[in-house]
Amino acid sequence: MDSKSDIERQLKDLIKQYFDRQGSEDFQKGKTPIKLITPSYGYEEVAEALECLLSTQVTMARKVQQFEAMFAEYIGMRHAVMVNSGSSANLLALSILTNPAIKNRIKPGDEVITPAVTWATTVWPIVNCGAVPVLVDIGLDTFNLNVDEVRKAITRKTRAIMLVHLLGNPCDIMPILELAREHNLYVIEDSCEAHGAEVDGRKVGSFGDISTFSFFFSHHISTMEGGMVLTNNQEFGEMARAMRVFGWIRDLKEKDRIATEHQDIDRRFLFTNIGYNFRPTELQGGFGIHQLGKLEPFIKARQENSQFWHEQLKKHEKHILLHQERKGTRHVWFGYPITVRPDAPFSRKDIVDFLENKKVETRPIMAGNIVEQPAMGLIKYRTAGELPNSRLVMRNSFFFGNHQAIGPVERSAIVEYFDEFMAGISRS
Repeated sequence: MDSKSDIERQLKDLIKQYFDRQGSEDFQKGKTPIKLITPSYGYEEVAEALECLLSTQVTMARKVQQFEAMFAEYIGMRHAVMVNSGSSANLLALSILTNPAIKNRIKPGDEVITPAVTWATTVWPIVNCGAVPVLVDIGLDTFNLNVDEVRKAITRKTRAIMLVHLLGNPCDIMPILELAREHNLYVIEDSCEAHGAEVDGRKVGSFGDISTFSFFFSHHISTMEGGMVLTNNQEFGEMARAMRVFGWIRDLKEKDRIATEHQDIDRRFLFTNIGYNFRPTELQGGFGIHQLGKLEPFIKARQENSQFWHEQLKKHEKHILLHQERKGTRHVWFGYPITVRPDAPFSRKDIVDFLENKKVETRPIMAGNIVEQPAMGLIKYRTAGELPNSRLVMRNSFFFGNHQAIGPVERSAIVEYFDEFMAGISRS
């Protein structure tokens, strides 16, 4: 009779055979979908997850810790704390900065500046933690915070800037850090779409007081669901570990000292702070261990696609605005964004409908101008100015997929679709 280890080896061999036999069908223009998302995992991740399931060690343990250490080293930060989603990472980051246990905390009614073009779970945690989001306009060439608008938005109530490296495009981080130092503000980097992006050779997520990443299914690397909070601040790192799981001491470096001070309480159930249940699973940690090693090749594929599209589509710049990688930065292209110029002889709907009919999946730029979302009627917030660029993005911008599964055939097809659409416009 085979032993359990023999059976496990056989199962892993079968999984490898399954992935080895997966092949892509021949691409047919206008018929084969070019998707926004294509799974980035393979045999290694599934085999690692199987190991967790067979061992019954499925909740956060050694594999999560290993991925945390690997990701901290990759970004260049001392502390990395994995959670169950990027949304939870943002909520945990804000919960640390508003926590009564820290000095100079953000208090109820204090303001946090953040871009108007963003995803909902950048703004909601600010509100969840009792602060007031201040929505600031973005630059059309980056979709990121306009530094001049940030400067004008600062008041005596401002306590933090929560920037977003949207679609993998690094913010103009240095002037933002200068403003933060000048006004004694916290900087939170929402890097959920920017794995591996850089400014002057330094990874985004390593500049702020706290940074966050997402490993959702659609992102550069995926742990199915998952997120990470990073910081160089020892106190914030320990608070993240405690607050991730109810506020207890089990994962703290000083748990022995704390337990000694409270010997009348069972150390397994000793709570030093408030908290959540944001634990990731061990399966997610196992996925991350293998995904991180694939990130740089994934980024290279996205950059090659984007460079090709820019070179081939710039002939249409009379009607569409394209993004470029800025000098001194590394753009990692979460998707490929297009803005239809206001004076173009067609609308966003016209070109999006055309592309979708050709089986090219598209989507708006995140939540668009979030000020226009109906949920904003439920919360207290402030806008800085009229947000003209954010309003334009809401109506005129979109992106299509850019990932490791898009190669020369697919990217060339997209260019042909654009050329066909533009030719039709010029004839009409």
